[in-house]
Amino acid sequence: MNMERINRKLTKKVRVGNTFIGGDAPITVQSMTNTKTEDVKSTIEQILKLEEYGCDIIRVAVTNFESASALKIIKKNIHIPLVADIQFDYRLAIESAKNGADKIRINPGNIGDKEKVKEVVKVLKYYGIPLRIGVNSGSLQKELLAKYGAPTVDALVESALREVRLLEELDFTDIVISIKSSDVLTTIKAYESISQKVDYPLHLGVTEAGPLIKSTVKSSVGIGVLLYEGIGDTIRVSITGDPVEEVKVGIELLKSLNLKKYGINLISCPTCARCNVDLISIADKVERRLTSIKEPLNVAIMGCAVNGPGEAREADIGIAGGDKNFVLFKKGKIERTVAENEAVDVLIDEIKKLLNEKKNI
Repeated sequence: MNMERINRKLTKKVRVGNTFIGGDAPITVQSMTNTKTEDVKSTIEQILKLEEYGCDIIRVAVTNFESASALKIIKKNIHIPLVADIQFDYRLAIESAKNGADKIRINPGNIGDKEKVKEVVKVLKYYGIPLRIGVNSGSLQKELLAKYGAPTVDALVESALREVRLLEELDFTDIVISIKSSDVLTTIKAYESISQKVDYPLHLGVTEAGPLIKSTVKSSVGIGVLLYEGIGDTIRVSITGDPVEEVKVGIELLKSLNLKKYGINLISCPTCARCNVDLISIADKVERRLTSIKEPLNVAIMGCAVNGPGEAREADIGIAGGDKNFVLFKKGKIERTVAENEAVDVLIDEIKKLLNEKKNI
């Protein structure tokens, strides 16, 4: 399949635990737990589940010294980089670094003065831990709000650059930057602006994006436009709900722009009056049964012969509905016809065979 490629801006490469952000490293998908971090058991269980769905980096809220201490145990029981999200108390950043955090995220609007940042940087340098400057429209410095009258693009960018300059003065450059707004256009313009001014890797996201559908739309537009422009090195889709959905949407977003090869790429038609099979139910069943597959594979499930053969020809494998039956396509060739009630099982079996063949090549 001939696929267009996006030319990414080359940024500084920053190591975060066992992975990298920026430079030539693949764009990573992040999420954040919604458990109480000090509830170690629940937090570990949620992170392991997120790992299963392809999460590359996980962030936890560190709100007190108990949660900072919990990082030691959490770190030992997970397999992806652990980021500590710090609000207000710079001492929690220091404790998190000592307890194994792979990255620290601070908000310039509430972390404190230069001396507090200096203390954090001293510890980060010692442990070789990077810092994310996380600027949010909802927690901008008061003086910048007074200067600009609102969390405008210029206000957000100036907030980030202030912190960058401070860190550079302290001879610290292991920096990742995010500039998030709940307004999509503000988010896009802010990232475009900061991208022209610095070469540090950028963490993309639309903050407070809302429940699943609203967030998926806003994040896909905001993050998608920036990625298309070659801007961005890691992403987090912010969803009010199960963080697994954040990872699933994030991965699909990257796959849609040919920026990630991961798992099943399911192609299915929206159905219409030409469809004489229960395509919706079949597509849902196939998607659920293929969730655990991480190898990239294009699978087509089409409702009729109008678009079916063409889409299936582009896919590695696919089925196209007929009159209460399906035609199975494999590598562009018609294999056989199967009954509707056998279609899911036959397709799953053929997919497993195809994946085994690829492993043995």
